[in-house]
Amino acid sequence: PNLPLFFSFFVLVYVTAYFIIFKSWTHKTRPEASSCLISLFHGTPAVVLALHAIQHPNHNSFSSPNTNPQNAALDFSIAYFLTDLLHYLVFYPRDILFIGHHLATLFVFVTCRYLVSHGAFAILVLLVLAEVTSACQNAWTLAGIRRDDVELSRRIHGVLSVPFYALYSVVRGLLGPFFVYQMVRFYMSGEADDVIPRWVWVSWIAVVVLAISVSVLWVLNLWVEFFRERSANKLEKKLR
Repeated sequence: PNLPLFFSFFVLVYVTAYFIIFKSWTHKTRPEASSCLISLFHGTPAVVLALHAIQHPNHNSFSSPNTNPQNAALDFSIAYFLTDLLHYLVFYPRDILFIGHHLATLFVFVTCRYLVSHGAFAILVLLVLAEVTSACQNAWTLAGIRRDDVELSRRIHGVLSVPFYALYSVVRGLLGPFFVYQMVRFYMSGEADDVIPRWVWVSWIAVVVLAISVSVLWVLNLWVEFFRERSANKLEKKLR
């Protein structure tokens, strides 16, 4: 079975990160760094798995039955989000935003994989859009964790910021909403009602729209902080 195997893999990566790779980091930063590492092990491989799984010419409709590769790709992501959810429940039980995000994402994956067994094409395209920025984001995050005490981390964080913000803005602010619009048009036509109950696809759309909205607000805040720091640095140089 894919799910137990994938779950064991992510747990092993997390434990290795926490107790070996980042053992010299502080108790405050080790959990976050370990979470970033399993996210790195999930993001790009998930994109590759999903892209491979959605290539089937007869299963590229928003209501197509799931293929075995599509189910495997879903199981891979379910295993990751279960592992990261446990991370938040143990170390950050009051972080309701991320816990809620993970539960909602798991709801979408689990219902697609195990309840209706249809619609994986649409969910996996969304997964690609969500994870295509993962490698850059996690490298940026890991560098940001140590930027106050490691000069190299500060430089890497600074170099990655603009490319990451730009890519994230395009994917989450343009491509994501456009694809969701296509999904809404298709599902509202009623073509999927025989295989995907209306309450299921409505729930999927609600979760995705909320996730995209929060992502857009997050990256907008990053842009604001970036230009604010840039303006402050320019003013500081003029005053010297």
